[in-house]
Amino acid sequence: MTEDRRKEFWDRLEDIRAGMLEVGGAFLPMSHNIEPEDGNLWFITARGTAMAQAAGQQAETRYIVSDNSESLYAEIRGRLDVSQDRQKLDEVWNAVASTWFEEGKDDPDLVLVRMTPRSAEVWLGPASGMSFLFEMVKAKVKGDKPDYGDQFSLKFS
Repeated sequence: MTEDRRKEFWDRLEDIRAGMLEVGGAFLPMSHNIEPEDGNLWFITARGTAMAQAAGQQAETRYIVSDNSESLYAEIRGRLDVSQDRQKLDEVWNAVASTWFEEGKDDPDLVLVRMTPRSAEVWLGPASGMSFLFEMVKAKVKGDKPDYGDQFSLKFS
């Protein structure tokens, strides 16, 4: 069951484009890239930012994701660090990143940051809005509590 939950978590997270990353006690809106195969979240930032500094110190962090369309709500805890992996940069590079860095992937200001997850608190709601509506109506008719989904913890190695 844990592997099914882990797969569902990564599948839904892959379709989400943003979350809030905690850096130095504040939350920053960030766009993540995921590679379920390597089990990491990847971010692109600029040198001199609080995020780049935190990654340089291998800071512990939290990444909060809340997305109604994917019915995924999660707090992911892990460690940030700077990566020099050129191949990974090629994989996660996108049009959004290119608008921030004038010299593209070769911009000297660019910093690739890896978040290595240690744990996550996850809530998976019904896969669609219609499922949620159905659960609410069914609960009202039966006098029960609606099934809002599945809440669980994940540990990553």
